[in-house]
Amino acid sequence: MLIGKVSGSLWATRKNEKLNGLKFLLVDIEEDETAGRVQTLVAADNAGAGFDDTVLVTTGSSARMALDAPDIPVDAVIVGIIDSVERAN
Repeated sequence: MLIGKVSGSLWATRKNEKLNGLKFLLVDIEEDETAGRVQTLVAADNAGAGFDDTVLVTTGSSARMALDAPDIPVDAVIVGIIDSVERAN
């Protein structure tokens, strides 16, 4: 799973019909803390996330399982909104 921050939303009027009804958000995933490089993912929202929320994202086949539909063509799903993160130094 990945931790990211919601940076925007995405609308697509023409898409695979299996994607109808899904809300898509742009999520920035920090790839390298020291270099500040960021990867942006398009993730289906399964948790009611909003702009600037810190979220938990699952990818691959786990993403499809999170939607309870293995035939939906998604590769990333927001499965949780993070309240806090603690790291040991």
